[in-house]
Amino acid sequence: MKNIREAYYKGSKSDHFDGFRFFNPWDPQKPSLIKVIRWKMTSKGKQWPNERQQQLSDSPPQRVEGNLLRVSFVGHSTMLIQTQGLNIITDPIWSNRASPFKWVGPSRYNDPGMTFEKLPPIDIILISHNHYDHLDISTIKKIWSRDRPRIIAPLGNDITIQSEDPSIHAETLDWNQSIVIDEKVSIHLMPSQHWSGRGFSDRNKALWGAFVIATTSGNIYFCGDSGYEKNIFRKTLERFASFRFAMLPIGAYEPRWFMKYVHMNPEEAVLAYKDLGEPYTAAMHFETFRLTDEGFDDPRNLLREACVKHGVNPEKFRALKLGEPWMVSN
Repeated sequence: MKNIREAYYKGSKSDHFDGFRFFNPWDPQKPSLIKVIRWKMTSKGKQWPNERQQQLSDSPPQRVEGNLLRVSFVGHSTMLIQTQGLNIITDPIWSNRASPFKWVGPSRYNDPGMTFEKLPPIDIILISHNHYDHLDISTIKKIWSRDRPRIIAPLGNDITIQSEDPSIHAETLDWNQSIVIDEKVSIHLMPSQHWSGRGFSDRNKALWGAFVIATTSGNIYFCGDSGYEKNIFRKTLERFASFRFAMLPIGAYEPRWFMKYVHMNPEEAVLAYKDLGEPYTAAMHFETFRLTDEGFDDPRNLLREACVKHGVNPEKFRALKLGEPWMVSN
């Protein structure tokens, strides 16, 4: 295991790395244990239904060729993206808990929208950051053992993965760096407003970010986790000119005084959608793990209200059901 007193990444200082920890240069977050305690002491979280709702279970094809684009909502931030003959999975988690422990921590409320056995061969895993609900070592091990995919993550996250299994190879990127997959597809890491940490002593020792999957048939944006900072999304659009499809988080946002910096609420996600040029967009990061205080139905309902308020066609920004696939138009 990596010594927690050491930096996970060793490299030159930059506008978002001080030589030991990463930070958001436009508005650095000030960690406060007092705020965490205040939230836990005053939390008035809404109860989620005792009975799970009926859900779908997707059976995706083995491949989707050419310019066709198929996206399936597996749950939380796990999205299966199929295009150009590639199978790409984002922040995969099939585990029952988003936690370092099997007996305590946020438990899965709904089953994954696809059984692991139905998951087609994975070519690329994208990891946005190292929180347990996004970087799930158990799931990564299963996919690695079966498929040997390319694993692409922000700087320092390879240390977390290899500390659990040294045989797993992960490639890392800094913000605004990229990897060419083939003549039709490249992967780019872009800024997001978030933080990292899997324990008490490793805060911000690994980078976080959003991904752009640039393809000859249109660009795809995967946000990971982020607070709303309009310049992040607008500058990303400026660099890539247009997006065919985006995935934006709409959950884990209450209470706002505590969560606003790191998690968008549904209305802020609609603003980000507009900043990105209004591509077809799927909501994510909801209805899977109860992490914060909002109710089970709140993200979906408030997204619908925000779309009406801002004149957004609800068929362009959809909150898919778990296990629901979407064949995205060109």
